[in-house]
Amino acid sequence: MRLWAFLFFSSVSLWELFSPTLCAEQRIKEEKLLVLTVATKETDGFKRFMRSAKHFNYTVKVIGQGEEWRGSDYMSTPGGGQKIRLLKAALEEMKAEDKIILFIDSYDVVFSSGPKELLKKFQQTRHKVVFSSETLIWPDRHLEDKHPHVREGNRFLGSGGFMGYLPNIKEMVSDWTGEDNDSDQLFFTKIYIHPAKRKSINITLDTKCRLFQNLHGALDEVVLKFEDGRVRARNVLYDTLPVIIHGNGPTKLQINYLGNYIPNTWTFETGCTVCHENLRLLTALKESEYPTVLIGIFIQQPTPFVSVFFERLLKLQYPKDKLKLFIHIEEAHHHPQVISFLKDHESLYQEVKVVQPDEAIDGAESRNLAIDMCRKDQDCEYFFSLDVEVVLKNENTLKILIEQNLPIVAPMITRVGRLWSNFWGALSAEGYYARSEDYVDIVQGRRVGVWNVPYISRVYLIKASVLREELTDYELFTSQILDPDMAFCFNIRSKGLFMYANNLHTFGRILSTENYQTSHLHNDLWQIFENPVDWQERYIHQNYTNMMKDKLIETPCPDVYWFPIFSEVACNHLVEEMENFGKWSGGGNVDTRIQGGYENVPTIDIHMNQINYEKEWHKFLLEFIAPVTEKMYPGYYTKAQFDLAFVVRYKPDEQPFLRPHHDASTFTINIALNEVGRDYQGGGCRFLRYDCSISAPRKGWALMHPGRLTHYHEGLPTTAGVRYIAVSFVDP
Repeated sequence: MRLWAFLFFSSVSLWELFSPTLCAEQRIKEEKLLVLTVATKETDGFKRFMRSAKHFNYTVKVIGQGEEWRGSDYMSTPGGGQKIRLLKAALEEMKAEDKIILFIDSYDVVFSSGPKELLKKFQQTRHKVVFSSETLIWPDRHLEDKHPHVREGNRFLGSGGFMGYLPNIKEMVSDWTGEDNDSDQLFFTKIYIHPAKRKSINITLDTKCRLFQNLHGALDEVVLKFEDGRVRARNVLYDTLPVIIHGNGPTKLQINYLGNYIPNTWTFETGCTVCHENLRLLTALKESEYPTVLIGIFIQQPTPFVSVFFERLLKLQYPKDKLKLFIHIEEAHHHPQVISFLKDHESLYQEVKVVQPDEAIDGAESRNLAIDMCRKDQDCEYFFSLDVEVVLKNENTLKILIEQNLPIVAPMITRVGRLWSNFWGALSAEGYYARSEDYVDIVQGRRVGVWNVPYISRVYLIKASVLREELTDYELFTSQILDPDMAFCFNIRSKGLFMYANNLHTFGRILSTENYQTSHLHNDLWQIFENPVDWQERYIHQNYTNMMKDKLIETPCPDVYWFPIFSEVACNHLVEEMENFGKWSGGGNVDTRIQGGYENVPTIDIHMNQINYEKEWHKFLLEFIAPVTEKMYPGYYTKAQFDLAFVVRYKPDEQPFLRPHHDASTFTINIALNEVGRDYQGGGCRFLRYDCSISAPRKGWALMHPGRLTHYHEGLPTTAGVRYIAVSFVDP
């Protein structure tokens, strides 16, 4: 019995000794691991790295803080020797033989798992030092043949990440005598390809990316893996889950993309986990303590609804005495609208600077001037760039962005009905737009958070401290080959700064400006196709959408329906447009504008087609009149066709009334365009069959009634002033 027990326990011990899965006592304890990284400045990338390290409870020692970086820009040229010098000095102070050192870059690195998994995978390599691997050789291609062949995986050494026992790493860097701008990768490569040194130090490569994933040369191999509330990067070529993700070389944008999710920054289960960290809450401040903001407003092309833009600017929920305005009017057509706004409201703001059209300053130069105005003004804490085609519906946008406490952040806005937005999720190899895998989900709100992106435009907030420290170049928007926004974003990326797009809230939208014409008095009237939402907000009565539910449709006479349709602005603009056109008919029976050239019941009028408005009017009838028709006349469905749609003018000394008649229509729409009692006296409509009159038409309200047979009617006399109505004979 004792012999059997001895043999049993002996066999267990032997199995444990040779098993690749070591017992808990034999595993490297997590407290033996120390992460060393070089960071001369606390960049956005460094803060991301430290956040991921804290998430997994890594112990990190940062070396080189406060030093000037002299290791060259080794993204394009060899460099990085300064890192070895700093590492060597740091190791000399350490004594513990069993210490495990993980030495990695920080500006472009994130952890995707914790120390336990990393140490287990390191131990399974059965080597004393493990380097990350790459598919591409750098910086000396002539050394390719000297690299050991591997059975499977990446063959070349990457110096951005390695780990090993303290004595072995000390031995590896002991011979370093190079300059700070020498190549660290070349130094380690020469050690690795030297058979004796490789054996003495006991170096291997993580060929299948189990510990380290370098992205350069491997972008097609790496995908996000969402599982059980966690997010990992998965190497699909080797079916591995790397612990450390490194955006080495020209893959900074890809690590930024992955860093939006790893480690658990955003998951399907939790959404954004970091969006409410490190906020600058304004609720704790009095309004007199709010930061001063310079708003740069740029009007560089003919744009619809400019007057509405300034109305929204006034509604922005932020103390006006904490706002300064920089307004660049490159498009002279909008100069009167700006002057009108400033005449009434300039005194509300702390300071206003206007760059006039005749100063001949282009878009890039004006943006540079605005940025520099904030940079030089010590009171300026934020610069808020706002293009005039931006529709900010959220009145708290500025507060929300300030509270996010990010260096550069844009509120996500989109174009109605399209995937077009003010940010790009990725860039092409040439530096232009490319669609990221998550772009559609972000734009459509299926993924909500604060996203690190490579390009923002049209509206964004920048901390003034960033302008004074990192972005000191005056010509941020100037480029020989790029437009101003692209040049600006390129300069931001080249400084290692992060740009964010925030879609935690609904902020607004972007107007379409492509087909905006300036040949009319009120050009916004023609925007029903290009910008239908803005057109409706501007020109359709505020009660229109609720009139069915709230029973606002009245029946003043049998089968005659009365309901709100036009806003006061719509009425005014249509009247002013017609008067500006000025070619009113004579009111005679002979009328060459209509088929047959003869009008039985003529009016003093201007037809919609005379001002090239018939397509827009038809769209209006289809969108806003047809639904009411189908509701009030069940079973009748209209395509809103018309031969005659016009604005009629009634004046006591011109044409005060209209004799009884039938309309040449299935149904007629009659919209009052001005106000009885204020603009004119008298007027109205009487239906003779029912002896029923509407004698006080409300401005912006429509009368809808059958045109033939039953609803014989007349226009009642206008006794003073001028009365205007818009009439449509629908389905003649």
